Amino acid sequence: MTQVKEFITSAAVGATGKEATFGGLTALAGVIASALGGWDVALKVLVWLIVADYVTGILGAIRQKKLSSEVMFWGGVRKGVILGVIALATLLDQMAGGENPIFRTLTLYYYAGREGLSVVENLGVIGVPLPPGLVSWLEQLRQKGEGKNA
Repeated sequence: MTQVKEFITSAAVGATGKEATFGGLTALAGVIASALGGWDVALKVLVWLIVADYVTGILGAIRQKKLSSEVMFWGGVRKGVILGVIALATLLDQMAGGENPIFRTLTLYYYAGREGLSVVENLGVIGVPLPPGLVSWLEQLRQKGEGKNA
């Protein structure tokens, strides 16, 4: 934590307002990445999937004329909670004392899979052509979730 304080102080001393703001945002991004266990490929994939899901969800809502600021707000909250769960998994790995981030990795893979499925569903809503086998599989998943094919 002292490194973050030193970075913020060095960014702010003698800096213009823009430089101090940029330095502070950079430090904040570093603190967040550290809390999430580091900025590795798995986290990058998840963040990109989160962004893609949010954007494609908005596009799908526009296409269906169902755009709602409340739905968008709660969707954003859910994305934030996902990142909070990853931070918690990172702490669990630290508590377990192991060298390998098992809880974090499982959490990242789980949420990457969920976000990826959601992106594919949103692409279908938008009208992007999907392979027929994938559409059939997604339909079976949807029916199972609704209890029609349990």
